[in-house]
Amino acid sequence: MRSNNIDIVERMKMGNTLYVNSIKSEGDISPEIRKETMVNGQHPYAIVITCSDSRVIPESIFSAGIGELFVIRVAGNVIDRHQLGSIEYAASHLNSTLVVVLGHTHCGAVGAAIEGHASGFVQYITNQIKDGIGDEKDPYKACCLNVRHSMEMIGDALKDTIEAPELVGAIYDIETGVVEWMDIDFDTLS
Repeated sequence: MRSNNIDIVERMKMGNTLYVNSIKSEGDISPEIRKETMVNGQHPYAIVITCSDSRVIPESIFSAGIGELFVIRVAGNVIDRHQLGSIEYAASHLNSTLVVVLGHTHCGAVGAAIEGHASGFVQYITNQIKDGIGDEKDPYKACCLNVRHSMEMIGDALKDTIEAPELVGAIYDIETGVVEWMDIDFDTLS
């Protein structure tokens, strides 16, 4: 991993520690930062792809303020052309060099994929998750496999771009607030 991205992950780890021990958001949302980003634009240090779950708030989880994270939210943190276009934009136009795919515990979309209880448009989401998790029934392992699947899709799609961002995976525990950075041996999960 590039040294600047190692620093970014460390910054995010420190922000998560601050979050876990806080009772309010610590990110800068001041009028001054709103004006600063309006005048000088945004310069997010990371791109975060995460679930739409209302309990998963990346800016709070990482104690980030306005302009610090480029957040892409979709149920089950699945990837399609819209998310890929957003990642490409943030990497090429905003110079963000790190993509964090952030799954979470107790994910309803992953649960629906495991149980096969989806219909209508939700099936588009659960079918993609099912592609990543296969027949896995353990919710935590399935969550990890789903994050890996999204990372693989991003990596495959952006591998030939001039300056492809680096990818890391993480799992947010909605009960404790702790983010576990994935260095898991995925071969042991499947």
